[in-house]
Amino acid sequence: MDFNLTQEQVQIREEIRKVCKEFPDAYWREIDGKKGYPETFVRKLSELGWLAALIPEEYGGTGLGITEASIILEEINHSGGVATACHAQMYTMGTLLRHGNDEQKKRYLPKIATGELRLQAFGVTEPDAGSESTRIQTAAIRKGDRYIVNGQKIFISRVLQSDLMLLLARTTPYNELKDKTRGLSVFIVDLKANKSKIDVKPLDLMINHHTNALFFDNVEVPVENLIGEEGMGFRYIIDGWNAERILVAAEAVGDGRWFVERAAKYASERVVFGRAIGANQGVQFPIAQAYAQIEAADLVRYQAATKFDRKEKCGAEANMAKFLASEAAWAAANACLTTHGGYGFAVEYDVERKFRETRLLTVAPVSNNLVLAYLGQHVLGMPKSY
Repeated sequence: MDFNLTQEQVQIREEIRKVCKEFPDAYWREIDGKKGYPETFVRKLSELGWLAALIPEEYGGTGLGITEASIILEEINHSGGVATACHAQMYTMGTLLRHGNDEQKKRYLPKIATGELRLQAFGVTEPDAGSESTRIQTAAIRKGDRYIVNGQKIFISRVLQSDLMLLLARTTPYNELKDKTRGLSVFIVDLKANKSKIDVKPLDLMINHHTNALFFDNVEVPVENLIGEEGMGFRYIIDGWNAERILVAAEAVGDGRWFVERAAKYASERVVFGRAIGANQGVQFPIAQAYAQIEAADLVRYQAATKFDRKEKCGAEANMAKFLASEAAWAAANACLTTHGGYGFAVEYDVERKFRETRLLTVAPVSNNLVLAYLGQHVLGMPKSY
């Protein structure tokens, strides 16, 4: 097994690092303070083609693999930025790419690749259907040449920053199904055309994640915006989970490296009682342990990405990468905050901002408890635990 990045992958990391230098801590601090959206940053990445990494060249993308895409997102977080502000533009289109028809791909993918169209919103979660996605109630009823959508979604991010949204909605009533994983369908929703029929209510959260509650009131979706076969939407969504977990793992690795580097630097420079606080094992060891955990998680991340790019089964590796990286990043966050003491809570040091942001990755896009449940049941063969 080769643990070295290719020359192209090293160059990608260096190029992303150059871009991120144009957006220093002060930029992200200001965005976070006013709960704004990093429009300039996202536009820059789009113009350079980095958010089109996973779109094939025939549709205007760069045709890179999940390994390269993960390096891009990792380096954004490693540089102090927030990849969650734009990562969905990179991978949400995967459902369209894998299951859409030729006309849909030609219509949307080239414009998504350039950033002319933003597809960053994914409407799945509902107030009464979080992790149990098969319980979704938002209904899409076909009437002639269109579907009429009514219902509610919660925790749907970047709706106000998107032109399009992928929507998972019920097309067959739950009680009419023998196979409960069927009866759900995926649609491309034109958010601008339906602006008056979708009530978007931003949620006030501890993180600046541009997250909303949505209310659909007779939203009209043309039949040609149905992706794939009606009733197979849940399967299509599952098909994209491994990619999402690998990319989120990479973001967590980036966060972890940021925390470790900041903590080690501060511990080496901060002098108390006549010596650097990093000379004390109580300060030094948690940082060193976090570093080891991040490096170990990173290996599993690359293992998962490599198998994904080879089109091999990687469900276990993708889930483990997400679990290990997010837990390691959270350990690094705590070590960094503790090392900084009171200054860790000061906005100007950026630790508290990154601390809040990385905590999300242990819960979303899937709770780490559900990752463990998956490993216990599907990898270790134990009884279903939920």
